[in-house]
Amino acid sequence: MTDAASGPRSRAIPIVVAVVLVLASFAAGWFWSAQTDRAATERIVRDYILANPEILPQAMDNLARKENARQLKGLRGEVEKPFAGAVLGNPQGTVTLVEFTDFACGYCRQSVADVDALIAAHPDLRVVVRELPILSPESADAARWALAAAEQGKYAAFHRAMFMAGHPAPDTIEAAAKAAGLDMARARQAIATPQVEAELKRNLAVARQLGFNGTPSWIVGDRILSGAVGKERLAEAIAGARGG
Repeated sequence: MTDAASGPRSRAIPIVVAVVLVLASFAAGWFWSAQTDRAATERIVRDYILANPEILPQAMDNLARKENARQLKGLRGEVEKPFAGAVLGNPQGTVTLVEFTDFACGYCRQSVADVDALIAAHPDLRVVVRELPILSPESADAARWALAAAEQGKYAAFHRAMFMAGHPAPDTIEAAAKAAGLDMARARQAIATPQVEAELKRNLAVARQLGFNGTPSWIVGDRILSGAVGKERLAEAIAGARGG
């Protein structure tokens, strides 16, 4: 029984060794071939890029879109759902542009005309505005009044009036509220509700998750844009989102 038991095991050892040696030889040959193929491939890629340098911006754009999509994963629904009434353009629009804005931001003020032009050019555009008052305590006060205006269905009027009034301050905020036709007492009650403060905190948390470090910041489909990028770039992003 002992010989019978040890016989198959002893015969199997040379077979295993042979298999290992064959695999090792194959792996060595594959490695050498792979290194050779890799060098050839790198030369081909290099020559192609040198001959077609225009593909580099396209590649970077594709990489940025993939990174943007990764960042937005799980946040899109929250980002595109507005605070009730805080919408410009078509509330039922099929394409959504999200803007993070601050009333103390000069670039945001500069972008108001761009957004108005886009709304005029795209009847199906819904602009969700997220108040992100990060520049001053006064801009936070203006943001609270904007949300109070949204509660009265007068967000767009206050939004434009506040930017036209200049830097946020008690007098300019009051002037914008009156220009928008707000019920002042009702607005003060709305400002005191926890929903308004929760919205500002939520916007700040989302902005941090997305890596925003300033205003305006934009989201259109899978694209994230920062700064006063102009209506042309926003229009391109809108067209891309519609096509997607």
